[in-house]
Order: sequence, then structure tokens, then C-alpha cells
Amino acid sequence: MEKVLKDRLDAFAKLGTWFKDLDDSQIETLYRDASNANNWFTHESIRTAFNAWGACLTKENLELWVSPYHFTQKQKKVGLVMAGNIPLVGLHDVLTVLISGHKACLKYSSQDTVLMKAVIQALLDIEPRFKDKIVEVERLNDMDAVIATGSDNSARYFKHYFSKIPHLIRQNRVSIGVISGEESKTDIQELGKDIFTYFSLGCRNVSKIFIPEGYELPELIAPLDIYHHTLDHHKYRNNYDYNKSIYLVNSEPHLDSGFFLMRETTDLVSPISVIFYERYKSEAELALKLSAQSDKIQCVVSKDGWYEGSLAFGLAQQPDLWDYADGVDTLEFLTEL
Repeated sequence: MEKVLKDRLDAFAKLGTWFKDLDDSQIETLYRDASNANNWFTHESIRTAFNAWGACLTKENLELWVSPYHFTQKQKKVGLVMAGNIPLVGLHDVLTVLISGHKACLKYSSQDTVLMKAVIQALLDIEPRFKDKIVEVERLNDMDAVIATGSDNSARYFKHYFSKIPHLIRQNRVSIGVISGEESKTDIQELGKDIFTYFSLGCRNVSKIFIPEGYELPELIAPLDIYHHTLDHHKYRNNYDYNKSIYLVNSEPHLDSGFFLMRETTDLVSPISVIFYERYKSEAELALKLSAQSDKIQCVVSKDGWYEGSLAFGLAQQPDLWDYADGVDTLEFLTEL
């Protein structure tokens, strides 16, 4: 392994240690500043994100991540338009640009500037040579390539605006839970992590659940009551109250758990505080349903990962470094510039 690449990997591994070593008082300080810009960011959600990064940024994971790629010495300016829906959601793109030897031109999301800047500063303290590789920008002019994350509407704009340069544009995605009917109470509670972590704001949050014909919904709803505290957050409660009132006024069939709503539909993308569900008669039918909407699905979870290509319940918000958003290999895109 080239010394330059090894030094980068060592720096990222030390950043992983930095994430692990932060104590609650340091998290609290970051929380106070970050929550002023984004009320969805809580002490718990920031700690969850930091723990996830600490777990994946290890020497072993980093070496495994980069092993299939060939890195050139050609430095390109890569513009990054970052999202801010959950804490540090844009960090993977930053690390990917840096590991590939390019220059990261950062356009922070106003929703996640505080945390991102704190982590970037920590990385610069660990490896000062990255200072020439990281720059904040207001406009992405004169870029050699762009990676942008946004809504379906903004993605159309990005694709047009950056049509003349290599670009990787991400759109809205959601994640899916699959119930077989063999789950225990504990299994369902693990699924609850995939639903309620970050208040269901991430593309890896489960927004829809497929259940077999004849499955009784109380078997799903009752174990999830351990997440009732989610309702204590004022923005989540506002969404719950709003969606509940809409369903009641419009006489739309739904189930009310007391802190989340369930509605049967073929749609995938549910509002905050609402879980969509759909029944299936066989695994073959389920496979057809998921295949037809695969371009909108980020990941699938099931008990112990029994469903082909799925993760085990509780792991949706613990992606590995090689679990790329939208299923597009960002590191391959960057090494081919």
C-alpha cells in the first residue's frame, strides 16, 4: 500500500477513535449549538451518529473498503452538496473524496453545519495535510465533478445544472421492513430502531412494512411502545397531531398507536409519524412488489436478515463504509475521474 494512502487511512482510523472518545459533556456542547440550527438534532441522535462512525472507522474496515480500488495521483476538484436531514449524513462523501486523493469543495447544509465543521476540524487536527484538500464554498463553480444529495425536485435541477461535468446526483429513497410472522417481541423492538432512530428522517429509516396475509397488526404495534418517548419531541408530536387530524377529517382508514399511525397503502414514502404497510401472499409476490420499486428503496430489513439481500432488524442505521447511498459506488465514481 502506498504511503500516502496509508497515511490517509491512519488519519481516518484516528478520527474513528475521536468519535469513540467523546464524552457526554462534549456531545452536549455540540448538541446545544447544532440543535439551534436543526431542532431535530437531539443529544441522543448525535450520540447515535457518533457511535456509528466510531464503529465503522477502524483500520480493518478502512483497509477492506479501499482494497478493490486503484487510486491515481490526479487531483480533481469535487463539489459536494450535502444533505442535513440526520447528523453527519454528508460525512461519507467527504471521506470518500479525500481517500481518493481529490480536493473536497464543501457546500454544507444549513441543517448540519455545526457538526460537520466540528468533525472536519477534528480531522484537520489529526492530519494537517488535509488542509489543502478541504475548502468551503458557496457556489460550485469550476468543479471537475459534483456529488449532490437532495429531493427529487432538486435532483432534476442538479442533473441539468451539472450536465456538462461528471456528476453523481442522489434523490429521495426510503427503506423497507419485511415481516414473516415468526418474529418475537424482541425482534419487533429491534425493527423499531430502524423506524424511529433519527425520527424516521433518514433514507435508511424504515417507512413501510410488508406483512403476510393474516398477520395481526397488534403483534407489531404493541412491542413498539418502548419508543413512545419519541412523542416527547415537539416537532415529532406536531407531525403526529397533524397527520392524525388529516386522516380523521378525511375519514381515511388508519390505526393509531398513541404515538405513531399506521395506514395500508401501496405507497412507499410515509410522512413523519406514519408507518405504511402492505400485505403479501407469498415471497414471490413480495419479490415482485419490491423489484417494481427498487429504484426508490435504500435498504431492506428482516429478522436475522432472512429475506434475500436484507439486513437484520436494528442494523439499518449502522451502514458499513461500502454501503453506498442509492447503491451507487461513490469511490468507483471518484477513482474513474
